[in-house]
Amino acid sequence: MSPIIIRKATISDLEIIQEISKQTFIETFAAVNTPENMENYVRENFNSVQVASEINNRESAFYLASLENEIIGYMKLNIGNAQTEKQKENNLEIHRIYVLQAFHGKKMGQLLLDEAIKIAQQTGVESIWLGVWEENQRALQFYSKNGFVEFDKHIFTLGNDVQTDLLMRLEMNK
Repeated sequence: MSPIIIRKATISDLEIIQEISKQTFIETFAAVNTPENMENYVRENFNSVQVASEINNRESAFYLASLENEIIGYMKLNIGNAQTEKQKENNLEIHRIYVLQAFHGKKMGQLLLDEAIKIAQQTGVESIWLGVWEENQRALQFYSKNGFVEFDKHIFTLGNDVQTDLLMRLEMNK
């Protein structure tokens, strides 16, 4: 298998980030949410204006994973005020790791997570944190296996459905 290439995204990657966002979100959550809630979430969160503002935010960064010149997933990292929830100072949020379903089980998520850890080490943050839907057992197991521990929870609203995300943290060794 060819090597996976991870590179930082730019505004010219807007459309592919939108496509992967929509496809992976629908693949992952459509079976357990109403079509209306899914459509509203995708429309509000993955439209061109919203995604462009995220790409252009100096406190966010997107990293694309490609295999044989095909983008198969991405990761979005946030620092500072771009974080979805206020945390203690000097940490990094993994806002999204989205990998197309066809590539699940092929270590793509692990490669992206490893890249996030490397970036965290290079920037000297104290911890990496993220939110995972409490029903997403696959993701919870993945992050636990990688040393993340639950430290809190918050409410995530998908349309008219109130859900709980578990907040997980990985302390970085200084």
